[in-house]
Amino acid sequence: MKMIEQKGMYQKFPRSGKDTRVTHYCAGCGHGIVNKLIAECCAEMGLQDRTVFVDPVGCGVFTYYYWDAAHISAAHGRASAAATGVCRARPDAVTIAYQGDGDLGAIGFNNAFQAASRGEKFGCIFINNSLYGMTGGQMAPTTLEGEKTTTTPFGRDPALTGHPLHVCEVFNQLQAPVYIARVSVADTKRIMQCKQAIRRMFEIQQAHKGYALLEILAPCPTNFRLDPLKAAEFCKNEMEAEFPLGVFRDATESTGHEPRTTNHEPRTTTLAVNPVPQVASCAELFAEKEAVPPAENDPSVHERRFKFAGYGGQGILSLGLTVAEAARFERRHTLWFPSYGPEQRGGSASCSVVVSGTPIGSPTVEHPDVLVCMNQPSYERFVDDVKRGGTVIVDATVPITRQPPEGVKLVQWPALKMAEDFGVPKAANTMMLAALKKLGCTGLSGENLEKALVASFAKKPALGVKNLELLREAESRL
Repeated sequence: MKMIEQKGMYQKFPRSGKDTRVTHYCAGCGHGIVNKLIAECCAEMGLQDRTVFVDPVGCGVFTYYYWDAAHISAAHGRASAAATGVCRARPDAVTIAYQGDGDLGAIGFNNAFQAASRGEKFGCIFINNSLYGMTGGQMAPTTLEGEKTTTTPFGRDPALTGHPLHVCEVFNQLQAPVYIARVSVADTKRIMQCKQAIRRMFEIQQAHKGYALLEILAPCPTNFRLDPLKAAEFCKNEMEAEFPLGVFRDATESTGHEPRTTNHEPRTTTLAVNPVPQVASCAELFAEKEAVPPAENDPSVHERRFKFAGYGGQGILSLGLTVAEAARFERRHTLWFPSYGPEQRGGSASCSVVVSGTPIGSPTVEHPDVLVCMNQPSYERFVDDVKRGGTVIVDATVPITRQPPEGVKLVQWPALKMAEDFGVPKAANTMMLAALKKLGCTGLSGENLEKALVASFAKKPALGVKNLELLREAESRL
C-alpha cells in the first residue's frame, strides 16, 4: 500500500530514535487533529519556508518533529515572549505560537496578555482541553466548575479555586488584537470550521496585520478518563456551554486597533457540569472497598524521604505509590509527588515519597534517605543528594560511574534481569520492591508492603497474586 503524503508534515518522525509515522499523542487527542490542520494550511498557502513556529512545554512540545517548517522551543509559559522576539527580529516571517491552557492560561498568562496588548504581529493558537494534559490531568485555569481532576478530586469548587478563565473574553477587552476566535475539533463539522479559522490566522500573519488569538477546544480522552467518542461529547456538551464558539473580533479590514463587540455576554450564572469520572482519592486509585483509617500522629516515627527514578514505562511512579500506600496502611502521614519528562514512554520519570508520624510540610525530596534508580541518568542525577546513613538501590545494569557519598550504602540489584528471567519484564518495579522489603530500609512492615502491592492490582486481581509470588521469589534471592 502506498503511503499518502501528508502536506506540511515530515515524512518520518524520529522522535523515539526510530523512523516512524506515529506521533506521541494519545488516541482521540485534539492536538493530533490540530497539528494536521496547521500543517495543511501552512503547506497549502506556500508558507512553510516563511513560517516560524514557537513550540511550548506541554503536550505540544514535539511539534518540531512533525511540522516541516522552522521551529523555536520556548520555556514553559514563555512561547508568547519568544514569539515576540521572533516577529521583531524577523518581521518578514510568519510567526505562530502554539500553547496549551496550562502553558498560556497559568504560568504564561501575563506574557500572552501583554503581547496581545502591545499588538505584536504573531498568531497564537491556544489549545484548551480544560486541564494539564502532559503531567497527569491536574486542574488548569480553564477547568470547568465541578470538573474532577487529579488536583480537584471532588470537582472544581469556585469558592476555593475560582471560576474558569475565559481567555478570549479577557483578551477581547484589549485594543490591539485584530482577530480573536474560538473553535472546536469535537466533530467533523467543527474540524472544518477550525481549519478555516487556522487559515484565517495564517492570512493575517502573512499580511503582518497584527496580533491574532485562536482558541481551540480539544478533547483529552486519557485525562478525562473517557473513550474518544465520549470525550468529544464532553467537549461539545460541557466545554462549549462554558466557552461559546464564535468570532469575537475580526478587525483586519480596519486599522487593526478598533475594539469589536461580540454576541457572547459574560456568564453570570453558575454552570451545572456533569463531573468527569476520574480518580478521587488513593482509596479509589487502589479500588478499595473499605476505607483505610486516617493517619495517626506519632512523634516517635521520624520522617523518612524516598526518591524513585528511571525511565517512563518502568513502573517507577507505581513503585513509589505502592510504598506510599503501605505507609497509609500503617496509618502514617504520607505524600507522593510525581515528576514527568515530556515523553509518555521512554522519557525521564521520578517520584518523591515522604512518610512521617506527624503532618508533612512539603512533598519535595531534595536529600532522600532511600534512592531507587532504574537507569544511569537517574543514578548520576540523584546519587550525590542521598543523606549520610542512607541507602541507594540501583539496577545491576547501571554502570557505577561514581560512588555514593561517604556513609551511604550502595546495593546493586538485578531487577530488570530477574523480571526477564521470570518471564515478566514489566515486573522490574516489583523486583525493586522486593529489595526494599528485604533490606528493611522503608521503616514499613513487610506485611503492609505486600498488601499495598496486591492493592495496586485491585482491578486485575490475578496480576496482584502473580506479582506477590514474584515479590517473594525475588526476596528469597537477595
